[in-house]
Amino acid sequence: MADGLSIPGVTDKYKTNDLVNSLMEVERKPLRREEAQLEKYQTQQNAWRDVNQKISTLKENTKKLYSFQNPFNSKLTESSNEDVLTADADRSAESGSFKITVLKEATADRFLSGNIDKNMKIEAGKYVYGVGDKKVSLNWKGGKISDFVQAINRRGTNILKASLIGVTSSKKSLLIEGLVTGTDNKLVFEEKALELAKNIDMVSDAPVETEALFADLDDFSVPASNEENLQQNMPLLSKSNVKLENNMITVPARNGIEIPIPENMNDSGHQVLEFSFKVSQTEDITTKIKDTAKEPSLPAPGFVEFQGLVITNEQSETALEFKEAELEEPLIPIDDTNYIAIKNKDGTEIPLDTSAYTPDENGNIHISISLNDYPDAESLIVRNSSTGKEISFSVPQSRDASKNQGFTPNHAITTADDAAFKYEGITLHRPSNDVDDVIPNVTLHLHSATEKPVTITINPDKDSAKEALINFVGTYNQVVAEINILTSNKPEIIAELDYLTPEEREAAEKKLGMFQGDFTLTNGKASMQRTIASKYDTSENAEITMLNQIGISTNASSKGSGYNASQMRGYLEIDEKQLDSALESNLEDIKNLFGYDSDGDHVIDTGLGYLLDKQTNSWTQAGGLISTKISLLENQIKNSNSKIATLQAQLDEKEMELKNKYANMEGTLNSLESQRNSLNNFANQNQNK
Repeated sequence: MADGLSIPGVTDKYKTNDLVNSLMEVERKPLRREEAQLEKYQTQQNAWRDVNQKISTLKENTKKLYSFQNPFNSKLTESSNEDVLTADADRSAESGSFKITVLKEATADRFLSGNIDKNMKIEAGKYVYGVGDKKVSLNWKGGKISDFVQAINRRGTNILKASLIGVTSSKKSLLIEGLVTGTDNKLVFEEKALELAKNIDMVSDAPVETEALFADLDDFSVPASNEENLQQNMPLLSKSNVKLENNMITVPARNGIEIPIPENMNDSGHQVLEFSFKVSQTEDITTKIKDTAKEPSLPAPGFVEFQGLVITNEQSETALEFKEAELEEPLIPIDDTNYIAIKNKDGTEIPLDTSAYTPDENGNIHISISLNDYPDAESLIVRNSSTGKEISFSVPQSRDASKNQGFTPNHAITTADDAAFKYEGITLHRPSNDVDDVIPNVTLHLHSATEKPVTITINPDKDSAKEALINFVGTYNQVVAEINILTSNKPEIIAELDYLTPEEREAAEKKLGMFQGDFTLTNGKASMQRTIASKYDTSENAEITMLNQIGISTNASSKGSGYNASQMRGYLEIDEKQLDSALESNLEDIKNLFGYDSDGDHVIDTGLGYLLDKQTNSWTQAGGLISTKISLLENQIKNSNSKIATLQAQLDEKEMELKNKYANMEGTLNSLESQRNSLNNFANQNQNK
């Protein structure tokens, strides 16, 4: 019987596939060599990228040591009572300490309603809420109070907040609160909002209460003149002609009045003085003075009356020849617009700029003075130094600004109020608990009131400086370690790096000695070492001029202990005690060591950090040393990929050619085998006959 069906090139009856594969292995050797070369290029390129990444990290940490954001200028603040007061200091703040007494913290209006049904319906309408000069308007279509609260909160971001507080299982209380503190940021209800607030017992009607500052003029003094040079023959200021009628005070030319302000008037911190005044033109008194000086003034002649008979005397005559009297100096009319001032306890005056106010249709100017703005106010001065004007003003009224809304809260949790605190013996008020305009470059954060002063201490942030130096040393050593691995084939270099993970150690072993003949890295390492070891004379009095003086050197941890091979590889070490001591006593010198302006142009131009940054920049910048290396390898990788593609195409063609040849051979052999079988069968048949 003949063997089974044999298909050339498929059944591989004669093992031609193995023969073709053996022949192709020989043909693939150039491809294998090129693939190995490609892998080498790629490995080298990745190695340069790793070097670039480590040097870039070193560059960043180096720049942090001398840039504007260097840690040597960072400040830390410490509070003796953080529950009362804390502070933040920026980099320009002066080191030192100061005391603050927090009298009261700034608060916002927070009003609760009475008990209301949890399913209460809010009528449709326009609800307007205000906090200070900001308004929140809600056109409500009607619905549940819970939906109403959500609608207010959507509109009132950073201004107003509403919430429902459960009182019982069926009753709730509505809380409306302003989100901005300060006396000037009171909670205001308008239109339907005010109606709702009254209906739910949140507020009640309250008239504005005022109190007259005085009732008569008898006990008040004449203000001192504010004129540097009085004209001769000009009457001094007086109050003799000041009149009070129907709650209006009239101050004619060259008159004035000083009205004391009671010391306890502003105990609440909300008192406001209000009055209106008007200035009118009158006949200038300098004219009258000149007319009086033209002739002598003689007394009246008088008369005699007897039994109904009246005899009048003749005017006296004088034999003196009259000449018109001459004034010692010419009279010039005075027009002074500084009508009103606040007088402090130390005698200084703060004039009010009345020109900033707009008169009403009758010419009256309405003045409102918050006593919070004048904590040392002693009196109110109305001074008419002019010679041709008359001032009329209403009796000043005092009112509590916290009650000036036309309503009063029935269940106030807090009311809008300014913060008050003492600094350097001066009582200050601010609308916010975050105060940044009292101490330069320092922001105070007021938390609660206290009777005792709180001490704020500002010191350099030495911990941040130390951490930055440690990071610098760490990244410097990583760069040195990478260079050592790439430029040397000594296994102990890797063994010394005990911080490596197993994966990192394996990767390092593959890179060991990869660039042993490349002097780019060894020269770069030597250049860095020179920069690190150099002396930097930043000033004549500088005590720190070298890195090893702050405890950072190649043998900081084993001084005097003999030879250590790892120290010869360029790694930096830290003597922590010496570093702490240097940071404590020579922080400014350390800062200058890393970056210094030598020519006074406010630009850093020397120093260890500056020069090391400049050096590493030549490596990592676009077109730099490492970028050039990577680009060259990229071209080699492209060429290698192109060669591999060509070789692979040639191999595919060669393999196809061999397979075709051996398939034809198999076909021929199969044909011969078939003929042999036919002849054998024919011979067997003839023998049997």
